[in-house]
Amino acid sequence: MKLYTSKTDLVAAMLREMIVAGQLAPGMPLRQRDLAAQFDVSPTPIREALRRLESEGLVVGDPHRGVTVANPDEGAAADNYRIRAALEPLAAEMATERIDEDALSELEQINQEILELPEGEPTYREHNARFHFAIYQASGSPVLVSLIRMLWQSLPQRPAPARSLAESARQHAEILAAIRRRDAARAAELTRDHIRSALPTNAQVKTREWLGAS
Repeated sequence: MKLYTSKTDLVAAMLREMIVAGQLAPGMPLRQRDLAAQFDVSPTPIREALRRLESEGLVVGDPHRGVTVANPDEGAAADNYRIRAALEPLAAEMATERIDEDALSELEQINQEILELPEGEPTYREHNARFHFAIYQASGSPVLVSLIRMLWQSLPQRPAPARSLAESARQHAEILAAIRRRDAARAAELTRDHIRSALPTNAQVKTREWLGAS
């Protein structure tokens, strides 16, 4: 259970989750008076929360238009995946060395659930997050897991993965197989490729250049 130390923390967390989940669409105005009424708080924590979200790139403040939900551009998405491609393979590598049979069974179950979902199923993102974080939790590094979780939450998960749900499950199975073999280097490599392949084609090119891939 999450504990929030202030009303600002609570409001920022709730708005962040609503933006990431797509409940607040890009370009939507965020009026302080309306938000204060919605969350039953004074304007001060709303104002502070919006400043925090602006620093994270989730909202945009304009003197004339006020605050609106940010439109995620390709560059921001590519940056996000670039950082993920650095941290998550490390977590997969560490998990390979420490994961137990219970966690491996959980991963197989989650991926089977993903495989049975119809294409376009909106709950895929939740299943996908469960799969990845089951691996990262097994790394035994709370700091690394916290950094990855903050990264996932800080930017909307857009654009949508440029692959089918079945292909995503297939890649998950390859990662899981490498982990079962205790092949840490291969698990890290497959995780990096999995993250990179979620980007649209032109952003994949940029990410390959950043990572020194051919």
